[in-house]
Amino acid sequence: MSPFGTRPSHGKITPPDEAWLSRAPPEPALEPDLPIIDPHHHLWDNRGHRYLVPEFADEIARSGHKIRATVYMNCWIMYRQDGPEEQRPIGEVEFANGQAAMAASGQYGPVRIAAGIVGHADPTLGERIRPVLEAEIAAGNGRLRGIRAAAGWDQDRTISAPADAPGLYLRKDVQTALACLPEYGLTFDALVFHPQLADIAALSRALPDLPIVLNHMGQPLGFGRHADHAETFRSWSGLIRDVARCPNVMVKLGGLLLRLAAPDHVNRGDTPSDSAQLAALWRPYIETCIELFGPQRCMFESNFPVEKMGVGYGTLWNAFKLLTARCSADERRALFHDTAAAAYRL
Repeated sequence: MSPFGTRPSHGKITPPDEAWLSRAPPEPALEPDLPIIDPHHHLWDNRGHRYLVPEFADEIARSGHKIRATVYMNCWIMYRQDGPEEQRPIGEVEFANGQAAMAASGQYGPVRIAAGIVGHADPTLGERIRPVLEAEIAAGNGRLRGIRAAAGWDQDRTISAPADAPGLYLRKDVQTALACLPEYGLTFDALVFHPQLADIAALSRALPDLPIVLNHMGQPLGFGRHADHAETFRSWSGLIRDVARCPNVMVKLGGLLLRLAAPDHVNRGDTPSDSAQLAALWRPYIETCIELFGPQRCMFESNFPVEKMGVGYGTLWNAFKLLTARCSADERRALFHDTAAAAYRL
Protein backbone atom coordinates (compact mmCIF):
# COMPACT_ATOMS: atom_id res chain seq x y z
CA MET A 1 0.00 0.00 0.00
CA SER A 2 1.47 3.37 -1.02
CA PRO A 3 2.14 5.80 1.85
CA PHE A 4 1.31 8.72 -0.42
CA GLY A 5 -2.11 10.27 -0.73
CA THR A 6 -3.79 13.08 -2.60
CA ARG A 7 -5.86 14.48 0.25
CA PRO A 8 -5.12 15.02 3.97
CA SER A 9 -5.80 11.96 6.10
CA HIS A 10 -4.11 10.31 9.05
CA GLY A 11 -1.34 8.01 7.91
CA LYS A 12 -1.10 9.33 4.35
CA ILE A 13 1.72 11.56 3.10
CA THR A 14 0.61 14.60 1.13
CA PRO A 15 2.50 17.71 -0.03
CA PRO A 16 2.71 20.31 2.75
CA ASP A 17 0.45 23.34 2.71
CA GLU A 18 3.08 26.05 2.34
CA ALA A 19 0.54 28.87 2.79
CA TRP A 20 -0.58 27.42 6.12
CA LEU A 21 3.00 26.83 7.28
CA SER A 22 3.84 30.45 6.48
CA ARG A 23 1.38 31.58 9.16
CA ALA A 24 3.67 30.29 11.91
CA PRO A 25 5.52 33.05 13.78
CA PRO A 26 9.25 32.90 12.96
CA GLU A 27 11.34 31.05 15.54
CA PRO A 28 15.07 31.74 15.68
CA ALA A 29 17.08 28.58 16.26
CA LEU A 30 17.67 27.82 19.93
CA GLU A 31 21.31 26.98 20.74
CA PRO A 32 22.38 27.28 17.11
CA ASP A 33 25.87 25.92 17.81
CA LEU A 34 24.65 22.53 19.09
CA PRO A 35 25.87 19.97 16.51
CA ILE A 36 23.14 17.75 15.03
CA ILE A 37 23.04 14.66 12.86
CA ASP A 38 19.60 14.16 11.35
CA PRO A 39 19.37 10.35 11.15
CA HIS A 40 16.03 10.01 9.38
CA HIS A 41 14.75 11.93 6.39
CA HIS A 42 13.53 11.21 2.88
CA LEU A 43 14.12 12.65 -0.57
CA TRP A 44 11.67 12.15 -3.41
CA ASP A 45 9.92 13.49 -6.48
CA ASN A 46 6.46 11.98 -6.18
CA ARG A 47 3.10 13.11 -7.50
CA GLY A 48 4.24 16.67 -7.88
CA HIS A 49 5.92 16.79 -4.47
CA ARG A 50 9.57 17.47 -5.23
CA TYR A 51 11.91 17.27 -2.24
CA LEU A 52 15.48 16.64 -3.28
CA VAL A 53 18.89 17.89 -2.13
CA PRO A 54 18.32 21.52 -3.23
CA GLU A 55 15.02 21.75 -1.34
CA PHE A 56 16.34 20.00 1.78
CA ALA A 57 19.58 22.00 1.83
CA ASP A 58 17.59 25.23 1.64
CA GLU A 59 15.34 24.01 4.48
CA ILE A 60 18.37 23.30 6.66
CA ALA A 61 20.06 26.61 5.88
CA ARG A 62 16.93 28.62 6.70
CA SER A 63 16.41 26.77 9.98
CA GLY A 64 19.57 28.17 11.59
CA HIS A 65 20.36 24.82 13.26
CA LYS A 66 23.83 23.28 12.98
CA ILE A 67 23.05 20.16 10.97
CA ARG A 68 26.35 18.45 10.14
CA ALA A 69 25.18 15.31 8.34
CA THR A 70 22.02 13.35 7.56
CA VAL A 71 20.89 9.79 6.90
CA TYR A 72 18.64 9.08 3.93
CA MET A 73 15.86 6.67 4.91
CA ASN A 74 14.17 4.23 2.52
CA CYS A 75 10.76 5.32 1.28
CA TRP A 76 10.08 2.76 -1.47
CA ILE A 77 10.72 5.08 -4.42
CA MET A 78 12.92 5.15 -7.52
CA TYR A 79 12.94 1.37 -7.82
CA ARG A 80 14.35 -0.06 -11.03
CA GLN A 81 11.64 -0.50 -13.62
CA ASP A 82 13.08 -3.70 -15.03
CA GLY A 83 14.89 -6.82 -13.85
CA PRO A 84 14.14 -9.39 -11.15
CA GLU A 85 11.61 -8.14 -8.59
CA GLU A 86 13.92 -8.66 -5.62
CA GLN A 87 16.62 -6.49 -7.22
CA ARG A 88 14.44 -3.50 -8.06
CA PRO A 89 14.99 -1.76 -4.66
CA ILE A 90 18.64 -1.36 -5.66
CA GLY A 91 17.42 1.58 -7.71
CA GLU A 92 16.52 3.52 -4.58
CA VAL A 93 20.05 3.15 -3.23
CA GLU A 94 21.42 4.31 -6.59
CA PHE A 95 19.11 7.33 -6.42
CA ALA A 96 20.07 8.18 -2.83
CA ASN A 97 23.76 7.84 -3.62
CA GLY A 98 23.35 10.25 -6.52
CA GLN A 99 21.69 12.76 -4.20
CA ALA A 100 24.52 12.27 -1.69
CA ALA A 101 27.06 12.95 -4.42
CA MET A 102 25.29 16.19 -5.25
CA ALA A 103 25.50 17.28 -1.61
CA ALA A 104 29.14 16.20 -1.34
CA SER A 105 30.03 18.61 -4.13
CA GLY A 106 29.51 21.50 -1.72
CA GLN A 107 27.34 23.30 -4.24
CA TYR A 108 24.35 23.13 -1.85
CA GLY A 109 26.16 24.06 1.35
CA PRO A 110 28.35 22.28 3.89
CA VAL A 111 25.86 19.67 5.19
CA ARG A 112 26.68 16.07 4.27
CA ILE A 113 23.16 15.18 3.16
CA ALA A 114 22.65 11.42 2.81
CA ALA A 115 26.11 10.71 4.22
CA GLY A 116 24.50 7.44 5.30
CA ILE A 117 21.86 5.55 3.33
CA VAL A 118 19.29 3.04 4.57
CA GLY A 119 17.71 1.11 1.70
CA HIS A 120 15.27 -1.76 1.43
CA ALA A 121 15.68 -5.43 0.63
CA ASP A 122 12.83 -7.94 0.86
CA PRO A 123 13.45 -9.86 4.11
CA THR A 124 11.17 -12.72 3.06
CA LEU A 125 13.98 -13.76 0.70
CA GLY A 126 15.76 -15.47 3.58
CA GLU A 127 19.31 -16.41 2.59
CA ARG A 128 18.58 -15.19 -0.94
CA ILE A 129 18.82 -11.64 0.40
CA ARG A 130 22.63 -11.78 0.20
CA PRO A 131 23.10 -10.86 -3.48
CA VAL A 132 20.66 -7.98 -3.07
CA LEU A 133 22.58 -6.67 -0.06
CA GLU A 134 25.86 -6.99 -1.92
CA ALA A 135 24.46 -5.10 -4.92
CA GLU A 136 23.10 -2.34 -2.68
CA ILE A 137 26.43 -2.03 -0.88
CA ALA A 138 28.08 -1.54 -4.27
CA ALA A 139 25.39 0.93 -5.38
CA GLY A 140 25.83 2.91 -2.18
CA ASN A 141 29.51 3.58 -2.92
CA GLY A 142 30.47 3.29 0.74
CA ARG A 143 27.37 5.03 2.07
CA LEU A 144 24.96 2.12 2.69
CA ARG A 145 24.42 1.69 6.42
CA GLY A 146 21.41 -0.60 6.68
CA ILE A 147 18.06 -1.70 5.36
CA ARG A 148 14.50 -1.03 6.47
CA ALA A 149 11.49 -3.30 6.19
CA ALA A 150 8.08 -2.09 7.36
CA ALA A 151 5.86 -4.37 9.44
CA GLY A 152 3.20 -1.88 10.50
CA TRP A 153 -0.22 -3.54 10.50
CA ASP A 154 -3.50 -3.05 12.35
CA GLN A 155 -6.84 -4.88 12.35
CA ASP A 156 -8.53 -1.49 11.89
CA ARG A 157 -8.36 -1.09 8.12
CA THR A 158 -8.97 2.65 8.33
CA ILE A 159 -5.34 2.77 9.46
CA SER A 160 -3.28 2.64 6.28
CA ALA A 161 -0.58 0.05 6.83
CA PRO A 162 2.51 -0.96 4.83
CA ALA A 163 2.25 -4.67 5.78
CA ASP A 164 -0.43 -7.05 4.50
CA ALA A 165 -0.50 -9.22 7.63
CA PRO A 166 0.78 -9.15 11.21
CA GLY A 167 3.95 -10.80 12.49
CA LEU A 168 6.42 -10.09 9.65
CA TYR A 169 9.42 -9.93 12.00
CA LEU A 170 8.46 -13.23 13.65
CA ARG A 171 8.71 -15.25 10.43
CA LYS A 172 11.61 -17.71 10.20
CA ASP A 173 12.56 -16.64 6.66
CA VAL A 174 12.63 -12.99 7.71
CA GLN A 175 14.81 -13.69 10.74
CA THR A 176 17.13 -15.74 8.52
CA ALA A 177 17.50 -12.74 6.20
CA LEU A 178 18.01 -10.23 9.00
CA ALA A 179 20.63 -12.46 10.61
CA CYS A 180 22.79 -11.77 7.53
CA LEU A 181 22.96 -8.02 8.14
CA PRO A 182 25.67 -7.94 10.84
CA GLU A 183 27.97 -9.93 8.54
CA TYR A 184 27.85 -6.99 6.13
CA GLY A 185 28.11 -4.35 8.86
CA LEU A 186 24.51 -3.26 8.32
CA THR A 187 21.83 -2.15 10.79
CA PHE A 188 18.12 -2.90 10.63
CA ASP A 189 15.61 -0.05 10.81
CA ALA A 190 12.33 -1.44 12.16
CA LEU A 191 8.95 0.16 11.51
CA VAL A 192 5.87 -1.05 13.40
CA PHE A 193 2.77 0.39 15.06
CA HIS A 194 2.75 0.48 18.85
CA PRO A 195 0.53 -2.61 19.35
CA GLN A 196 3.30 -4.62 17.62
CA LEU A 197 6.15 -3.53 19.88
CA ALA A 198 6.29 -7.02 21.38
CA ASP A 199 7.48 -8.18 17.94
CA ILE A 200 10.51 -5.88 18.27
CA ALA A 201 11.42 -7.42 21.62
CA ALA A 202 10.98 -10.93 20.19
CA LEU A 203 13.14 -10.10 17.16
CA SER A 204 15.83 -8.60 19.38
CA ARG A 205 15.99 -11.71 21.54
CA ALA A 206 16.03 -14.03 18.54
CA LEU A 207 18.87 -12.04 16.91
CA PRO A 208 20.89 -10.45 19.74
CA ASP A 209 23.76 -9.51 17.40
CA LEU A 210 21.50 -7.52 15.06
CA PRO A 211 21.65 -3.74 15.62
CA ILE A 212 17.99 -2.63 15.53
CA VAL A 213 16.91 1.00 15.20
CA LEU A 214 13.26 1.43 16.15
CA ASN A 215 11.70 4.16 14.01
CA HIS A 216 9.39 6.84 15.40
CA MET A 217 9.28 5.36 18.93
CA GLY A 218 7.17 2.49 17.64
CA GLN A 219 4.58 4.77 15.99
CA PRO A 220 1.97 5.24 18.72
CA LEU A 221 -1.42 5.40 16.99
CA GLY A 222 -4.00 8.02 17.88
CA PHE A 223 -6.91 7.52 15.49
CA GLY A 224 -9.34 4.84 14.38
CA ARG A 225 -9.76 2.28 17.15
CA HIS A 226 -6.83 3.97 18.94
CA ALA A 227 -8.47 7.40 19.22
CA ASP A 228 -8.30 7.34 23.04
CA HIS A 229 -4.91 9.00 23.47
CA ALA A 230 -4.67 8.22 27.17
CA GLU A 231 -5.14 4.53 26.41
CA THR A 232 -2.61 4.72 23.58
CA PHE A 233 0.02 6.13 25.93
CA ARG A 234 -0.75 3.55 28.61
CA SER A 235 -0.45 0.69 26.13
CA TRP A 236 2.61 2.10 24.37
CA SER A 237 4.51 2.87 27.59
CA GLY A 238 4.05 -0.68 28.86
CA LEU A 239 5.22 -2.24 25.60
CA ILE A 240 8.17 0.10 25.04
CA ARG A 241 9.49 -0.75 28.50
CA ASP A 242 10.06 -4.35 27.44
CA VAL A 243 11.77 -3.24 24.21
CA ALA A 244 14.12 -1.02 26.22
CA ARG A 245 15.39 -4.10 28.06
CA CYS A 246 16.90 -5.31 24.77
CA PRO A 247 20.43 -3.88 24.59
CA ASN A 248 20.69 -4.17 20.79
CA VAL A 249 17.71 -1.83 20.19
CA MET A 250 18.10 1.93 19.72
CA VAL A 251 15.19 4.31 19.24
CA LYS A 252 14.53 7.36 17.10
CA LEU A 253 12.74 10.19 18.87
CA GLY A 254 10.27 11.88 16.54
CA GLY A 255 7.93 11.01 13.71
CA LEU A 256 4.77 11.51 15.78
CA LEU A 257 2.81 13.87 13.54
CA LEU A 258 1.64 11.34 10.97
CA ARG A 259 0.20 8.64 13.21
CA LEU A 260 -0.47 10.07 16.68
CA ALA A 261 -3.10 12.35 15.13
CA ALA A 262 -2.89 15.12 17.68
CA PRO A 263 -2.13 18.53 16.08
CA ASP A 264 -0.94 17.47 12.62
CA HIS A 265 -1.82 18.12 8.97
CA VAL A 266 -5.42 16.95 9.58
CA ASN A 267 -6.27 18.10 13.12
CA ARG A 268 -4.70 21.52 12.85
CA GLY A 269 -5.48 25.01 13.99
CA ASP A 270 -5.48 28.24 12.03
CA THR A 271 -1.72 28.45 12.56
CA PRO A 272 0.83 25.66 13.05
CA SER A 273 1.81 24.71 16.59
CA ASP A 274 4.92 26.41 17.91
CA SER A 275 7.86 24.57 19.46
CA ALA A 276 6.63 24.99 23.03
CA GLN A 277 3.23 23.52 22.16
CA LEU A 278 4.80 20.56 20.38
CA ALA A 279 7.24 19.96 23.24
CA ALA A 280 4.36 19.82 25.71
CA LEU A 281 2.43 17.42 23.48
CA TRP A 282 5.34 15.04 22.89
CA ARG A 283 7.00 15.24 26.31
CA PRO A 284 5.47 12.04 27.78
CA TYR A 285 6.72 9.95 24.86
CA ILE A 286 10.15 11.57 24.52
CA GLU A 287 10.95 11.59 28.23
CA THR A 288 9.79 7.99 28.67
CA CYS A 289 12.15 6.83 25.90
CA ILE A 290 15.13 8.78 27.23
CA GLU A 291 14.52 7.43 30.73
CA LEU A 292 14.16 3.81 29.58
CA PHE A 293 16.79 3.59 26.83
CA GLY A 294 19.25 6.24 28.03
CA PRO A 295 20.70 8.97 25.78
CA GLN A 296 23.29 6.57 24.32
CA ARG A 297 20.48 4.59 22.65
CA CYS A 298 18.24 7.53 21.65
CA MET A 299 18.55 9.90 18.70
CA PHE A 300 16.33 12.76 17.57
CA GLU A 301 15.07 12.58 13.95
CA SER A 302 13.33 15.04 11.67
CA ASN A 303 11.39 12.57 9.48
CA PHE A 304 11.25 15.33 6.87
CA PRO A 305 9.49 16.06 4.61
CA VAL A 306 6.76 13.93 6.22
CA GLU A 307 6.70 16.10 9.35
CA LYS A 308 6.55 19.20 7.19
CA MET A 309 2.86 18.49 6.78
CA GLY A 310 2.52 19.86 10.32
CA VAL A 311 5.66 21.77 11.34
CA GLY A 312 8.64 23.66 9.94
CA TYR A 313 12.16 22.24 10.17
CA GLY A 314 13.48 24.92 12.49
CA THR A 315 10.49 24.73 14.82
CA LEU A 316 10.82 20.95 15.02
CA TRP A 317 14.43 21.07 16.24
CA ASN A 318 13.53 23.87 18.67
CA ALA A 319 10.89 21.57 20.17
CA PHE A 320 13.48 18.83 20.65
CA LYS A 321 15.87 21.29 22.28
CA LEU A 322 13.15 22.48 24.68
CA LEU A 323 12.43 18.86 25.58
CA THR A 324 16.05 18.30 26.63
CA ALA A 325 16.65 21.54 28.52
CA ARG A 326 17.18 19.61 31.77
CA CYS A 327 19.63 17.13 30.26
CA SER A 328 23.38 17.45 30.79
CA ALA A 329 25.69 18.63 28.01
CA ASP A 330 26.95 15.07 27.44
CA GLU A 331 23.40 13.69 27.31
CA ARG A 332 22.33 16.30 24.79
CA ARG A 333 25.36 15.68 22.59
CA ALA A 334 24.42 11.99 22.52
CA LEU A 335 20.76 12.68 21.75
CA PHE A 336 21.42 15.15 18.95
CA HIS A 337 24.65 13.83 17.47
CA ASP A 338 26.71 11.02 18.97
CA THR A 339 24.15 8.21 19.11
CA ALA A 340 23.30 8.71 15.43
CA ALA A 341 26.98 8.98 14.53
CA ALA A 342 27.69 5.65 16.21
CA ALA A 343 24.57 3.88 14.90
CA TYR A 344 25.22 4.86 11.29
CA ARG A 345 29.04 5.10 11.46
CA LEU A 346 29.22 8.74 10.40
